[in-house]
Amino acid sequence: MTIVTVGIDLAKNVFAVHGVDETGKPMMVRPEVARAKLLELIAHLPPCLIGMEACSGAHHWAREFTRFGHTVRMMAPKFVVPYRMSGKRGKNDAADAAAICEAVTRPNMRFVPVKSIEQQSRLFVHRARQGYVEQRTALINRIRGLLSELGIVLPLKAATVRRETHKHLEDLPGWCNTVVGDALSELSRLDERIAQYDKHLAHIAKEDELSRQLMRLGGIGPTTASAIVATVGKGHDFTCGRQFCAWLGLVPGQYSSGGKQRLGRITKAGDPYLRTLLIMGGKAVLQSAKNKTDPVSRWAISVQERRGYWKAVVAIAAKNARMCWAMLQRGEGFKMPA
Repeated sequence: MTIVTVGIDLAKNVFAVHGVDETGKPMMVRPEVARAKLLELIAHLPPCLIGMEACSGAHHWAREFTRFGHTVRMMAPKFVVPYRMSGKRGKNDAADAAAICEAVTRPNMRFVPVKSIEQQSRLFVHRARQGYVEQRTALINRIRGLLSELGIVLPLKAATVRRETHKHLEDLPGWCNTVVGDALSELSRLDERIAQYDKHLAHIAKEDELSRQLMRLGGIGPTTASAIVATVGKGHDFTCGRQFCAWLGLVPGQYSSGGKQRLGRITKAGDPYLRTLLIMGGKAVLQSAKNKTDPVSRWAISVQERRGYWKAVVAIAAKNARMCWAMLQRGEGFKMPA
């Protein structure tokens, strides 16, 4: 019988491969395949369905396997766990590969779209910028912690920390002055690097037609627009705007039973980076809505009056996510809310 489905448990150096025929019978069980031999092994197989977990290197392998005529599907690891027959105590690479092979054939399985080199290169810029932002936040907190040891307690606001630290710098004793001074210099360097990456993202968004369309929406700037396009492309993997919104974790979790609907807090599933950008954009829209009379601004103000500030911000972010999906799907045919 011909192998029709293959599950691959990805790793750094040693991979596990599990292939079955159309009846589900194992035809190829390779618990240890060296990295150098994996591509050769897959190239000799007839065109088939290949399943993998979405992890580091998965998009690279998906592009490589597609060149040989295979259909590649990637899944979130949490969706594969229920299909591991041996349970948690029997987890190993071979069992993972068999579970992936079983999960990829399920009709209701949700898959991760394969990213192109161009999409990943743009996401590189986003990931690098986010790393520098996290370093800057950690450095500011380190300065606050050091100064608190000397009885100088500063608030959380970054601008205040910078200003007050410069005021107290000359009064710090001995090596304290050296350490805090070096930290401020490093903080200035990180500011410059983040500003440089902001320019990179603005340039990426300006060159891309889809990003320019998304930036027509309130609360969607170059960073958010380029991140959405780099992550989901034209959004073909989502059937509607609400599904895209649910993938971002911007919809309430359900705890319904007995015909009674109970909605809780937002699920916070999916990509936290995109969700954070959309929520920051929602805050900007709500802040400027007081001076505007367009339909979206009036709706945002009414939601704030009825449900409070933060629920209004999340509602705006969810609305923007749905409009982004519609704009990616319809292109020039999308009509702004009138």
